[in-house]
Amino acid sequence: MPDPAAVPVPDGFDVNRQEGGQADDARRRGPGRVLIAIYATFALAATARAAYQLSTRFSEAPVAYLLSAFAGLVYVLATMALVRVGRVWWRIAVTAVSVELVGVLVVGTLSILDRAAFPDETVWSVFGRGYGFIPLILPILGLLWLRKTRPATPRSPTE
Repeated sequence: MPDPAAVPVPDGFDVNRQEGGQADDARRRGPGRVLIAIYATFALAATARAAYQLSTRFSEAPVAYLLSAFAGLVYVLATMALVRVGRVWWRIAVTAVSVELVGVLVVGTLSILDRAAFPDETVWSVFGRGYGFIPLILPILGLLWLRKTRPATPRSPTE
């Protein structure tokens, strides 16, 4: 019986490497690790704040508090997807971070144009002003990082 280590494996089909290879590993090192830490912090902060607001003051600003809860869930999903390996998780991360960017832009704009609809701030109100505009900058940095660390598409066996 041949030694499994001696059997040649075509590029892109190495069974000993996880899907995505070096790009996925890079997502969890250096700047990727910092990005994940910031997303995890926002996931915890936004979710905890929304849970408190929804349970104690829901009638005061239901739209704002529900948007905070939604933002918290988006941050949780983005954090999970950034930590995971593979093309599917990379796509989920891109989708979550894109939804975050659209949410910040839409809620930020609406919170300036119609202050009555937002009697209390959300994470995304006024483009994240209450959080030092990090909610506006974070998805842009996230999308740039995800673009840089896009997993390689495996080659077909016929190439």
